[in-house]
Amino acid sequence: MQNSTIHVTSPAPREVWKSIFNADPEAVPYQHPDWFASICESANYEDISRLYETRDGRQFVLPLVRRRGLPTRLSFAASPPSAWGMGGLVGSPHLRYEEMQAVFDDLIHLPYLRVSIRPNPRLAALWAATVPKGVLCIPRRAHILDLEGGFERVWQERFQKKTRTAVRKAERLGVVVESDTGDRLLPVFYELLLRSFDRWSLQQNEPRFLTHLRGRWRDPYQKFDLISRQMGSACRIWVAWVNGKPAAASLVLQYHNVNDSRGAMDKEVAATSRCNELIQKCSIEEACRAGCRYYHLGESGNSESLAHYKERFGAVPYEYTEYVVERFPITSMDKIARTMVKKLIGFKDA
Repeated sequence: MQNSTIHVTSPAPREVWKSIFNADPEAVPYQHPDWFASICESANYEDISRLYETRDGRQFVLPLVRRRGLPTRLSFAASPPSAWGMGGLVGSPHLRYEEMQAVFDDLIHLPYLRVSIRPNPRLAALWAATVPKGVLCIPRRAHILDLEGGFERVWQERFQKKTRTAVRKAERLGVVVESDTGDRLLPVFYELLLRSFDRWSLQQNEPRFLTHLRGRWRDPYQKFDLISRQMGSACRIWVAWVNGKPAAASLVLQYHNVNDSRGAMDKEVAATSRCNELIQKCSIEEACRAGCRYYHLGESGNSESLAHYKERFGAVPYEYTEYVVERFPITSMDKIARTMVKKLIGFKDA
């Protein structure tokens, strides 16, 4: 595609994409080409990323994939697919108003049945200012911690007092936290994730087999194994041990910003050890030591308990929007179907 405002190349050349990512101070690991390579390899997607070039030579990439094996006009395109974090444009300085309009125009004219974009929450205003009529807007909420000033400042000024107390309690109780950038801790992390499925099943009043079916389909072991290999040192697994037993774990992605990607816990082992707070503290401290700017704690949705937990570490809420271009009301039909199933089984949102 080419118009008077931008020129588009698809898929985006991998090295160009990586260079643009490295130069963007707001870029998050979910936008890195290696992350999208993980998506394509583990979930059978095709790279259809868009390289946008402006008239004055600036370059931007929209990470974008679609499922393989379907006719173009019956396939969904996503930046990124569900359960794979956030996407949206990467590049700096940001696009101008008319250039963002051209991006939306490009997305609207793509031949796919559905195109969804879940952008970096910190760039919400950039997208909201130019969204055209006819694009479905789905409100979302995420939490992000500002790491400016280093860990001492984050600890003293942004961590709540009771969070600092919880961390000190975990340290007094002898909770041991370790991390690794290889796959050594991956089996431990995944076993804790499976135990989390059991806990979520009870919380949500959902049959155990159904929770595990959804969880293993969304997050199979092979997915994390591939991410670990594809992302290399940018993928770090943290594990907290209580009395020699694994109690909690997290998978964190780190470049010049951080995505806290997955958390898992054995509630019985963790008990009152406050091991989650200690893991979070250690991960945030490592990010500060590495010079990272923002620590993205992920989607919070409408869960006030989840929001409260993240805000205890100084994270603040960001209201942002997922944008969907679709030929038929697929999103609304999907929502109706999910609501009916939830009512049928008495599902409770956590």
